[in-house]
Amino acid sequence: MSDLESRITSWYEQREEMSPENHEARRDVELVIAKLDDGQIRVAELNARGEVVVHEWVRQAILLLFRLRGLTHYEVGPFEYLDKLELKHDYARRGVRVVPGASARRGSFLSPGVILMPSYVNVGAWVGRDSMVDTWATVGSCAQIGANVHLAGGVGIGGVLEPANAVPVVIEDDAFIGSRCMIVDGARVGRGSVVGAGCVLNPSIPVIDADSGVEVSRGYVPDYCVAVSASRRRSYPGGEFFLPCVLIIRRLTEGERHNKVALNEILRDHGVAT
Repeated sequence: MSDLESRITSWYEQREEMSPENHEARRDVELVIAKLDDGQIRVAELNARGEVVVHEWVRQAILLLFRLRGLTHYEVGPFEYLDKLELKHDYARRGVRVVPGASARRGSFLSPGVILMPSYVNVGAWVGRDSMVDTWATVGSCAQIGANVHLAGGVGIGGVLEPANAVPVVIEDDAFIGSRCMIVDGARVGRGSVVGAGCVLNPSIPVIDADSGVEVSRGYVPDYCVAVSASRRRSYPGGEFFLPCVLIIRRLTEGERHNKVALNEILRDHGVAT
């Protein structure tokens, strides 16, 4: 455990007593936010076994920030804000393209080559190299987005600051998330997978293999899959109902993943758009 981690953990144990007058605690927390902003540290990442590892002390620092800062008024062009955390800046140096209407909060990290259409990225989020956050998409607090990912229009990637030990949403490298998908509550999309438009994925949603009918997971689309929104019949005392699920309709090869025309044809065959 580093000295900074140890101090943040100690401050967090005293969080009920924290206020903007706690200058020593604020100094440590501001250092964590600066390191998040520059990508030196992150809230969560995949280890060598492919497991999501959450660095809880980093998330604790974000939570402390809102106790240690007061509201600040500032203006950006014609827009007025009143918040405890300013927006990111210096995009040219970072190699990030930001279209008017997009905003990212300080303490999020945008890798070189990222494109933000009019969209929003919250504190603690990580967006990997050459990924696109498309129009009206949202990347919630602490969400982890890999490299070469496309979050299509209106995608909602859930954030998580609390409860303690909750796992953020993870979208792995080369994934494509179709329009209006909602990926929340620590759900995960594997490397190279394609999720068709309108899917809802959370840890209670079953992910089912279309060929076998077997439930392969809950809240996790494995690597190199094409998955679409579906429903399955369930009987209850009050009648029969259709509950949501996610259906894996195709396993991809590496070549198929990069052939957008082929992917669109696969989805259209199943009545799904991107």
